[in-house]
Amino acid sequence: MFRLKSLVALACLLAPAAANGASTLYSRGSDTSARLLAMHNGERTRINVAPLQWDPHLAAAAASYGPSLARIGQLQHSPRAGRPGQRENLWMGTRGYFSPEQMVDTWIAERREFRPGVFPNVSRTGNWADVSHYTQLIWKGTTRVGCAIHQTPQWDYLICRYSPPGNVDGRYLP
Repeated sequence: MFRLKSLVALACLLAPAAANGASTLYSRGSDTSARLLAMHNGERTRINVAPLQWDPHLAAAAASYGPSLARIGQLQHSPRAGRPGQRENLWMGTRGYFSPEQMVDTWIAERREFRPGVFPNVSRTGNWADVSHYTQLIWKGTTRVGCAIHQTPQWDYLICRYSPPGNVDGRYLP
């Protein structure tokens, strides 16, 4: 319980600092976490997959990667060795221009290229990366998600972490 209270306190401290290039950690029940979770679960409900639960530890892990993305200045996944048992979706756009719903919707829009099959052969284009954000978002075995938005003067970065991880080679996606 102490750790959860510490994370919530950290979220309160980080929110005002976001304008200076810090990550905003969303606690369960915050408006933004609820909106991000609703977008994920809306799509999962549409295809009859159980909803995700918000995980503050995944949100903290996501927030910790924001400064690295800002230094890199482009989207690059964190090393898998540093996030065992997790997968990651990343998004980047002009600061303040996109809502959380629009951010997640870019991942959901990959649905148009998705075709049922055995991962990674699940894209109409032949390139699994064209649907990989979407497949992680709808992965049946994934039960938890946590996200953070890192802001710089120019960019918003959305980082979402998922567990158990999806996009597992050889698994069927209906």
